[in-house]
Amino acid sequence: MNNGMKTKNQIGPILVTGAAGQLGGVGRTVTGLLLDRGLPVRAMVRRDDDRATALRAAGAEVVVGVLLEPADVHRVVSGCRRVYFGMSVSAGYLEATVTMAAVAREVGVDALINMSQMTVSQMSIQNTTTSPQQRQHWLSEQALAWSGLPVVTMRPTVFLEGFFLPLTGPSVRDRSRIELPFGRGKTNPVATADVARVIAAVLADPAPHFGQVYELTGPQSQDMDGVAREYSDALKHEVTYAEIPAEDWERGLKKAGLPEHLTRHLLTMAELNRAGRYDRLADGVERLTGRSAMSVRDFVSLHANEFGGRRSERSPD
Repeated sequence: MNNGMKTKNQIGPILVTGAAGQLGGVGRTVTGLLLDRGLPVRAMVRRDDDRATALRAAGAEVVVGVLLEPADVHRVVSGCRRVYFGMSVSAGYLEATVTMAAVAREVGVDALINMSQMTVSQMSIQNTTTSPQQRQHWLSEQALAWSGLPVVTMRPTVFLEGFFLPLTGPSVRDRSRIELPFGRGKTNPVATADVARVIAAVLADPAPHFGQVYELTGPQSQDMDGVAREYSDALKHEVTYAEIPAEDWERGLKKAGLPEHLTRHLLTMAELNRAGRYDRLADGVERLTGRSAMSVRDFVSLHANEFGGRRSERSPD
């Protein structure tokens, strides 16, 4: 009997880290998708708050812990055979990954789904980046490979929710302009919902995917003028792309109070985009879920209120 045919009792709870993230976050969305499949979920959260209460109401077992505390991780992972490991941009990302790997080996986890980044596909010892976060992702993948654990690696490109919504929404809403230092480089952002659907599908039946690396992008790579046209189509008024100096963008990020680690990561992303390093197109979303990835236009339509337009609907199925 393969893993996909095991009963719920044989599987045990599936651990999802970052389950109380922002609405639309990967961990939170994966939790809901697994529960919809009737699978038991242990949702790891940093604090017991209203979001944790909502997870319990949805049917998840909620556990409180910190990924940088080995004792917490051991307590949370114990009893779980399948784990989704994801963590927001953080200076402690590598430490958290190695801690999870050590605990997963001791506990005997059957499947570890690791959230990485697509930039890692272009990295090596000789070819790295100036982003401490991207370097930590590359090192984390090395450590997981050495661990001997049954790992499945997800490498999504830049997220529509995590980057384009917060960092272009205000200027589009106020001035009908996307203001970024992206140059003429192309990009192909992916929706959190699509990444979460891939992860949920793999967690439901992980065995066929062990050792695989899945690159996840949207359906079309295009320059920022092309992205602006998709915004325009979605919002029913003209949106243009305005190139701004990287130094001005950096000042804006710091003024907004972003941590230095995150600011350096975002600046590196912009630099790599100008160099054409985000010009990627992969079929991972459609191949693993049977459904094409969400376009920029559809995403902006769904979030039109936040971009200064009127919201429209796209069927979730």
